[in-house]
Amino acid sequence: MPCLTARTLRYARAWVAGPNELVESDVLLDRDGVRVPASIVRPIGQSTSAPAWVVMHGITRPGRAHAQLVRFTRALASTGMVTIVPDVPEWRALRLVPHLTAPTIEAAIRGLRDTGFARNAPVGVVGFSFGAPHAIASAGLPRLSESIAGVCGFGGYGEIESTFRFMMSGEHEWRGRTHTHRPDPYGRWIVAANYLTAIPEHSGAGDVAEALRTLAARAGDEGAPSWDPVYDRTIIQLRASVAEERRPLFDLFARPSDRGGGHAPSDSSVDTPFELAEGLAEAALRIDPTIDPAEGLAAVDRPVRLMHGRNDHLIPFTEAYRLRAALARTDVHVKVTRLFGHSAQDPFPIGSAFREVPAFARALDEILRLV
Repeated sequence: MPCLTARTLRYARAWVAGPNELVESDVLLDRDGVRVPASIVRPIGQSTSAPAWVVMHGITRPGRAHAQLVRFTRALASTGMVTIVPDVPEWRALRLVPHLTAPTIEAAIRGLRDTGFARNAPVGVVGFSFGAPHAIASAGLPRLSESIAGVCGFGGYGEIESTFRFMMSGEHEWRGRTHTHRPDPYGRWIVAANYLTAIPEHSGAGDVAEALRTLAARAGDEGAPSWDPVYDRTIIQLRASVAEERRPLFDLFARPSDRGGGHAPSDSSVDTPFELAEGLAEAALRIDPTIDPAEGLAAVDRPVRLMHGRNDHLIPFTEAYRLRAALARTDVHVKVTRLFGHSAQDPFPIGSAFREVPAFARALDEILRLV
């Protein structure tokens, strides 16, 4: 393995064995007149200003308190850098509003400067999941580009329709090669909660959308995988709350686990998963065109590092390649790894560890060198 920086070695030690002594504090940020909380994590005894990172969470109920995000942030701070993790309350409420990414990052950078903990230099930005492509695109905005040294995206998407197609069907492709992978139903629950009623033929399906929002919130609060039998009773109860004629539509988004006695759609007039994916993507783009990040990504000229789990069940790894293709003006590297899925570490791949661990360490080293 090539020689790694001391930062990378400290990060790895903190991830495995727990962080060194850190100071964690909360601050309030001003995001265009809205007060949002944020966490700052820094090394204990820090006497001088340090390199800094802004870390953006995804569409998740815990927000900045997400267990894997906290672990990542603490490991990052253990390398001698300051991290700030702002909450996006709208994302915690499972609303897909990408336009809030840039003002949140801007507020976080101001917050860092105000504390005096961060050096007066461009910062690194990390985006996870839904927030990843929009965090990357923020580096292409004139008002932010000079403040950002580089960006890292974990588990992000490059195209909205292909992502929705995977969420609904389990199919994804890149350069003519089709892959099939079990999709995490959490993704389609959130997408339908936000956009189902904006599809003209489903404008009256507010009961389905609300039931799926409730289900996604329960999954976010519970923390168990979204296909776990723990949600079977909730799914059955929510299905019963939907008008009978719309239950086949509900079934396309949510069914009990295999052990819970799943029910198949019974109405042949219901859209196919592919038709629903297309309708949801059209609705999303009509409501907020910035949900497709391509235009913003094309303006980015800061270095970008992309990490994606090969076995990601929420956003498929092929989206990392779409992100790379959209970043035409910059230095961008992609690492697809079997060491983690979407928001949690996968069982350690003993058989491929000799290949996976060194490659992951090199990719991590590249990320930590950005600031």
